[in-house]
Amino acid sequence: MPRIGFCRADDGVQIAYGVHGGGPPLVKAANWMTHLDHDWRSPVWRHWLAALGERRTMIRYDERGCGLSDRDVGEDAFTLDRWVRDLECVVDAAGLDTFALLGLSQGAALSIEYMARNPGRVTHFIVCGGFARGRARRDSVASAEENETLATLIRVGWGRSNAAFRRTFTTMFLPEGTPEQIEWFDDVQRVSASPETAARIFAARGDLDVTARAPDIDVPTLVMHAREDAVVPFAEGRLIAALVPGARFVPLEGRNHVLLETEPAWAEFLSSVDEFLGSSPAPSEDWDLSAREEQILEMVAEGRSNEEIADALVLSVRTVERHLSNSYAKLRVSGKAARAAAAARYVRATRHRVG
Repeated sequence: MPRIGFCRADDGVQIAYGVHGGGPPLVKAANWMTHLDHDWRSPVWRHWLAALGERRTMIRYDERGCGLSDRDVGEDAFTLDRWVRDLECVVDAAGLDTFALLGLSQGAALSIEYMARNPGRVTHFIVCGGFARGRARRDSVASAEENETLATLIRVGWGRSNAAFRRTFTTMFLPEGTPEQIEWFDDVQRVSASPETAARIFAARGDLDVTARAPDIDVPTLVMHAREDAVVPFAEGRLIAALVPGARFVPLEGRNHVLLETEPAWAEFLSSVDEFLGSSPAPSEDWDLSAREEQILEMVAEGRSNEEIADALVLSVRTVERHLSNSYAKLRVSGKAARAAAAARYVRATRHRVG
């Protein structure tokens, strides 16, 4: 499980962020409808978290107004400037200097603006199902009308116990989802944000346009997009790849906006990411940890604090900290993400054990 922390944006809003995995950092820019806690149990998102955490130390966060972040936000909360500042806040809180950046859906536009304001921070840029301009900014009357229709659906039906209104969004995001995935996606829309917040975010996303910024991005870029994506048209992915100098474009065969674990596009996504980042899943590893160090790491992986571990094992907190420091040294992890990285490596290693 991830380490969850909070950072305070410059307007006082608390942003919740999570850290898990091991290796060089990969930051996921915020996208709509996330919940740091619920997503680990999600049949839609958990394979993303597990696979990317096996490759990198993953840092993600709930955008303002959603998930575990502050729900009570101001009138000017949902602007591109605020969203970029929130990403800056998370990066600083995680103690990152340089990192790879992942932009899914509207996270792509946010990422482009972030890189334009913060040159030299991002080493690699990955886009999947992303856009640089919102529905209201595209050269299509139908797109603008669809934007207005969907915004009305959110205002009218988002918070109802009957999922009929939310099912419209679910079938767009996951046209090939299983009953379990569809039910979960219906539910996460309700728990991730209030109807008012969802409507405000949706409207603000529709007005995004960073197409003028994209040609100035000087970062190795990989753009992937499902050919039949019903949420963000395939042409919007092609547009990003055309605007960012030297970007590589990989079409994915599929219809789901959020790639599902069982579809071929997911394997293609991971293969392309591995080639682009020069990474691959970490192999199972032999441990040089003592029985006590391993016991403590197991409890860390369960999400327990040092104080809780000390109470359970009848040890002092200082002794727990010493065992953890020894474990970090043996596993060659350090910095603010060491705890999450060590726990993730413990989970990977013990998952592969026999007997």
